[in-house]
Amino acid sequence: MTNRYLTAQLPGTGGLFKEADEDFLVAEIPAYLPCGEGEHLYVEIEKRGITTPEALRRLSRALEIPERDIGYAGMKDSRGVTRQSFSLPRIRPEAALGLELPGIRILSALRHKNKLKLGHLRGNRFKVRLRDVEEGGGEHALAVLRVLEERGVPNYFGSQRYGGQGNSHLIGRALLQQEFKEVVDRLMGDPAAITDQRWQEAVAAYRRGEYQESARLFPGFCRTERDVVQRLVSRPDSFEQAFNAVNPRLKKLYLSALQSWLFDRLLDERLPAFDRVEEGDLAFRHDNGACFLVTDAAAEADRASRLEISPTGPLFGCKMTLPAGEVLLREERLLADEGLTLERFDLPGGLRMEGERRPFRIPLGEPELEKEGSDLLLSFSLPKGSYATTVLGEVMKTPARSLPSPT
Repeated sequence: MTNRYLTAQLPGTGGLFKEADEDFLVAEIPAYLPCGEGEHLYVEIEKRGITTPEALRRLSRALEIPERDIGYAGMKDSRGVTRQSFSLPRIRPEAALGLELPGIRILSALRHKNKLKLGHLRGNRFKVRLRDVEEGGGEHALAVLRVLEERGVPNYFGSQRYGGQGNSHLIGRALLQQEFKEVVDRLMGDPAAITDQRWQEAVAAYRRGEYQESARLFPGFCRTERDVVQRLVSRPDSFEQAFNAVNPRLKKLYLSALQSWLFDRLLDERLPAFDRVEEGDLAFRHDNGACFLVTDAAAEADRASRLEISPTGPLFGCKMTLPAGEVLLREERLLADEGLTLERFDLPGGLRMEGERRPFRIPLGEPELEKEGSDLLLSFSLPKGSYATTVLGEVMKTPARSLPSPT
């Protein structure tokens, strides 16, 4: 698929964004602040170069708390500097503030009455440095931001949702179809897409059926792949049993990647008119998150133009509320093209995907642009569950959200 931009008619800045720059900052906007009392300690951390799950693991080991007892509101990747909160049960503030962990700095520790849960945040604030922007880049960036403020930001998941090899959605699709050899094949990946030599050799050995050699070759950071191949050593044809070595949380991520990829495909199709509702849409109310069926698009046009409501796309699942009319037909055609049905999302073993609706666009909050020499400092906020890469892609016209191949 080619990249598509809402502001394709406007040129990009031509700048180079360095993802690991210290000026790349993501900070959570909490849904509420800790009240100062209770058995849960809310710690705000600043992390660098590690993911949220890795930060959770390091806190768990250092404080001797089971991972399942630690709460967090949002998932953050390893790029740049990110600030987010975790809740720790029955931990003294001094114990948390005294921690010295690689890649983690504790900023504050305050008590609260409940555990943090996924989604307990309003959104995220981003600050990004765009380096070496060509002459006139600031004016181009402002023009793009005006369009995004007026029409909304396309709510793409983007390439970061599909894993390092861009194939997580393919693992999810094979899992949904219960084709376990393909699941494992997709999990191992394509040697041509891998730059690490030992990893590449391990995948090549797997493809030759040399499972013991493959398990020996996998680097330490490929623990999941190694565990799966190790099970194939004693039972070479038991791909379903081998895949059971994968953490259930990771299996859910593969299925979620498939949902995301299908949503992004429908958003690509809807992009030229993604700020208008049509009959049959399930429209999203930005003030409270509720959805309703659009029966008279003309009557809802003004609310859509004011970004009070937006059309939604599916995160497909077995209990998802269905749209109507042509909107429903488009979604059914996409599922049919992929050989899927909604019933297939009703998986056993805690992997059931019930589904929900996601708005095709989201508001851009408080955009700010500052010039520092040849650099631009861009700041903005987005609601929870949305990605800054889409805004950066629109400003810079980079392939930040290119979709992986459907094959």
